[in-house]
Amino acid sequence: MESIWSTLAPATPYLITFIAFLILLEQISYHRKKGSLPGPPLVFPFLGNAISMVRNPTKFWDLQSSLAKSTPLGVSANYIIGSFIVFIRSSELSHKIFANVRYDAFHLIGHPFGKKLFGEHNLIYMMGQDHKDLRRRIAPNFTVKALSIYINLQQNIILEHLKRWESLCSSNPSMPIALRLLCRDMNLETSQTVFVGPYLSGKAREDFNRDYNLFNVGLMKLPIDLPGFGFRKARFAVNRLCESLAVCAGQSKAKMMNGEEPSCLVDFWMQETVKEINAAAESGEKAPYSDDIEIGGHLFDFLFAAQDASTSSLLWAVTLLHSHPEVLQKVREEVSTIWSPESDALITAKQLREMKYTEAVAREIVRFRTPATLVPHIAAEDFPLTDTYTIPKGAIVFPSVFESSFQGFTEPERFDPDRFSKDRKEDQLYKKNFLAFGAGAHQCVGQRYAINHLVLFIAMFTSLIDFKRHLTDGCDDIMYVPTICPKDDCLVYLTRRCSRYPYFT
Repeated sequence: MESIWSTLAPATPYLITFIAFLILLEQISYHRKKGSLPGPPLVFPFLGNAISMVRNPTKFWDLQSSLAKSTPLGVSANYIIGSFIVFIRSSELSHKIFANVRYDAFHLIGHPFGKKLFGEHNLIYMMGQDHKDLRRRIAPNFTVKALSIYINLQQNIILEHLKRWESLCSSNPSMPIALRLLCRDMNLETSQTVFVGPYLSGKAREDFNRDYNLFNVGLMKLPIDLPGFGFRKARFAVNRLCESLAVCAGQSKAKMMNGEEPSCLVDFWMQETVKEINAAAESGEKAPYSDDIEIGGHLFDFLFAAQDASTSSLLWAVTLLHSHPEVLQKVREEVSTIWSPESDALITAKQLREMKYTEAVAREIVRFRTPATLVPHIAAEDFPLTDTYTIPKGAIVFPSVFESSFQGFTEPERFDPDRFSKDRKEDQLYKKNFLAFGAGAHQCVGQRYAINHLVLFIAMFTSLIDFKRHLTDGCDDIMYVPTICPKDDCLVYLTRRCSRYPYFT
């Protein structure tokens, strides 16, 4: 050991000098890119502020927001593992980012290290004509007919889980239950059933749930792609999830080739794909976007988009309805005039459309607590954001759709579903600030499905369940997991509200 040290010792001063030189260059590069933007004056060598972002993301992004508010531009800067980042709170400037995706100035990445985590298959990374063509092929998945089939699937799963939640509470009435993981499990089952219906066996669902949990944990970890680390486990879990969904796509394709009726999302997709396969076969060509593995990857994109964002909205629905009893009362009154919880009938598509106030509540929940608060993009070129600041090529840009939701609207800090009423129409007046579903080329294609799910949950939960939050200091503070949820995981006491409903008998 001593001989090794004696050999290396003469080189130590040079090594220290070289590392110090690299650190100096890093600081100089950061300040050159930051320019006049507010941000930390010095960044930790090589890692930047990655550790603080992972340890306490709420505090990290609150600080970025505060720094952005301190200047007229509404923009701030930071540095994470070799990447310069730009945080944007201004709706107007956020729209510049969304609009210029179309012209390849920015590329949507979904996660700061998403390409490595999600893989190249992801719909997020598609651009130009390929992206347009694929979105056109996806459109049949969200027609009125398709959505009406999903409504029944969604309700059956919601009802089954409400029964489980109520049973948990009735077995120990003095103990509150935490809804976050329960809602996550319900949404994962909903996504599996709606997207790939009968094609996942019981064992496949167990494996799927395990792998999705590994993926979810890895989202919040440092991007260390080495054995034993959460990020690496998540990356391999994504591969397995896409392979499982590819098998489902192949089975659905075979079913649609036999002329059977669609019963889930992948069936509607494969119904159109089969038509294109048959048309291409006549000319001896291969239909584009028809490969099972590729389709499995895109199905994973759908599942990821639907899963965590929806869980966030359901938790905030419970939280906000509890803290606004007048809103809860109006929801219950509206639902009771349209749907009877004492019957054994599910809510129909027509009845769902009649729940105008309940939908306004759902939209206000999404505005007030936008689930995915940030939409990261990477700058493909130097981009003049304003007259005084140019975003450097390679920067990761974070338009804050959460911050946009509190701009323009009447009393934006107040939870007020009536802003979405037919009389006020603030969703139209301040449309540019309502960015929860994105904007531009990558605007969420499944937003109607997402709103339907939230309205169905609110209608059934409030009609069948009496609930009370277990209130503690800071319980409603925002926590990132990675979408936002109440800090206490939404602790509640639940009891039956409608004991005569056949579901509870």
